[in-house]
Amino acid sequence: MKVFKDTAGREWQVAINVAAVKRVRSLIDVDLMGILDGTLLEKLISDPVLLCDVVYCLVKPEADAKSVSDEDFGKAMGGDALEHATQALLEELADFFPQQKRALLHKALVKLKALEEKALAAAERKLAGPEIENALAAMFETGGSSSGG
Repeated sequence: MKVFKDTAGREWQVAINVAAVKRVRSLIDVDLMGILDGTLLEKLISDPVLLCDVVYCLVKPEADAKSVSDEDFGKAMGGDALEHATQALLEELADFFPQQKRALLHKALVKLKALEEKALAAAERKLAGPEIENALAAMFETGGSSSGG
């Protein structure tokens, strides 16, 4: 069981078992088993709304006990809370599977983290370089109209 806090300071426990998988399927028609072929992983990482919906379904019994609605939960999901919820979901999902699949999924998560770090480093280098500043300066010199990207 993985734990994260939302921006309101509430702690949530993410636990994935067969009952939780069935709950997600029935509430939002998302099959968590799609993590095995990579399709779900891509969707979860690129769509924070879908990710929050999945996490809310997983913590729904706890949310009901705390009288936290889906909307209230969503209002408290952003920034670092979103990142921690993503990590909790993906790690718990990997841990749900038997040993061989679990090991494979954990390797995939490590590679995903490394790719994210490389992408962020590349973006940082690009922002630190002169290209963006030169493009902005050129745009202002031409009165804001730019024919380039």
